[in-house]
Amino acid sequence: MKIVETSLPGVLLLTPTMYHDNRGAFCETWNKKRFADAGLPTEWVQDNCSYSGKNVVRGIHYQVVQPQAKLLRAAQGMVLDVAVDLRRSSPAFGRHVAVTLKAEEGQMLYIPIGFGHGFAALTENASLAYKVTDYYCPAGERTILWNDRELGIDWTVPDEIAIISDKDRNGRPLREADLFS
Repeated sequence: MKIVETSLPGVLLLTPTMYHDNRGAFCETWNKKRFADAGLPTEWVQDNCSYSGKNVVRGIHYQVVQPQAKLLRAAQGMVLDVAVDLRRSSPAFGRHVAVTLKAEEGQMLYIPIGFGHGFAALTENASLAYKVTDYYCPAGERTILWNDRELGIDWTVPDEIAIISDKDRNGRPLREADLFS
């Protein structure tokens, strides 16, 4: 597995070895020993999968209680996956990285604790599968406004056609949000 640091320290792009033959392809998406050797988490408590149609934008989500590191991959279709540094003490505070994840390539994005996460579905049917290091905590969940101009995220989906939940539409701007120290 190839591991490359993105422009945000700690956010990693993982590319597994893909084995192709006349039947299709195979890749290993998680291996406890390999992750431990790379200094990545090996204790995941929950697996999630989000299904979305084209132009759905979800996020930017995070938990201030029971914060979670995440390991994300497109299980179907293609998504634009976004991580935002929400650590006030970080030199990268408020910056983001956006990575296109395609199911057939098997790439994964590792997002450590202290970051917000969101994604946009770029294909008619997109599934995002992800592992988290702590359980969902509704009381600790927070949402940053998905199109906060201060963040400058290009979701590749125009605002007027983006499909947004009420929760995400009512997210808080970065400057008003509960953040990490």
